Amino acid sequence: MFIEEIPPDWASELDLVALGPTLRDLDAFVAEERRTHEVYPRPDDVFAALRLTPFVSVRAVILGQDPYHGPCQAHGLAFSVPDGVNPLPPSLRRIRAEFADDLRLRPPESGSLERWARDGVLLLNTVLMP
Repeated sequence: MFIEEIPPDWASELDLVALGPTLRDLDAFVAEERRTHEVYPRPDDVFAALRLTPFVSVRAVILGQDPYHGPCQAHGLAFSVPDGVNPLPPSLRRIRAEFADDLRLRPPESGSLERWARDGVLLLNTVLMP
């Protein structure tokens, strides 16, 4: 069950007792979907945003509407794709264009936003919220 995969710092801040039934139902649903369909991200990446951004480090939260659904795209951070994914998804291209325009900086070559996550930007998809 993936509830045990929630990092301890986040688990202590979340009311897992109240969320327990919902999370167990969601876990069972996703497990069944994984048996019959390809589901992204990989199980190891489901809580990547929480692992990379400890609760006490959160400085900003960016919510994505939908997770990526193509092979090799989703890796547990909204809008982010792993190194080497090309072409970049349209939403990430827009974010990078705004980054360059607002900050007058060249965006990194990679589409991975792991550095943002490590710097305190919590990148979540709303589809993961109960």
